[in-house]
Amino acid sequence: MLVDQNDDDRLDRILASHPALDVVRLRAPRGLSHARNAALGQIRAGLVTFPDDDCVFAPDLLERVARRFAMEPELDGLTGRAIGEDGQSTASWASDSTLLTRQNLWNRAISFTIFLRRSVVERVGEFDEQLGLGAVGPWSSGEETEYLVRALDSGARIQYDPHLVIVHEDKVLSPSALRSVGARDGASIGYILRKHRYPVHTVGRMLARPLGGALLAVARRDWARVRFHLATLRGRVLGYRS
Repeated sequence: MLVDQNDDDRLDRILASHPALDVVRLRAPRGLSHARNAALGQIRAGLVTFPDDDCVFAPDLLERVARRFAMEPELDGLTGRAIGEDGQSTASWASDSTLLTRQNLWNRAISFTIFLRRSVVERVGEFDEQLGLGAVGPWSSGEETEYLVRALDSGARIQYDPHLVIVHEDKVLSPSALRSVGARDGASIGYILRKHRYPVHTVGRMLARPLGGALLAVARRDWARVRFHLATLRGRVLGYRS
């Protein structure tokens, strides 16, 4: 299945060079969530995942995931942990295996580590097209987190397993690019907190965390991280006020 978001037919030659492939070609407006929504209605497999084009699955990963779902029919979804090529995760990733909740999912899932039964996807429906890369607003990330919130609200039982790892190398960002990522991701989290009516204590905690990060970065004289955390805080306020 191929979701084509180009304005021309540049993919014709590539598709023609692989006649053995039975490709269903779909069209969608620009934007990650638009593309995923175009494809969701065509899915026939029993399990659904959302890999990035620059992540790496171990050769036996899908087999292990499928075996886990077969052994645990009560399980609706799995999320794993992202690691770099050195086998390490960033400090933000949780290390405990647990069921996801609305409160703990923030550091236990990212799109390319999510595996869901098709029945969950059919129940939850489409991604929020206000979120994700290519979205019009400032909240151009977080679409998978918002999707998981809705899945949990629908009663889905989703397990975080930190031993289920996917390689995805973190990009080295300039200070200005890092600040932009903080503003973008912060706005997306604020948007999700408001949309799903998180309680005041959760909102307060999510605002306090980047403030604490900024103060710690000041103590370390890491001015790039100070600006990143403050941009994250401003983004979360902006997203929540939206």
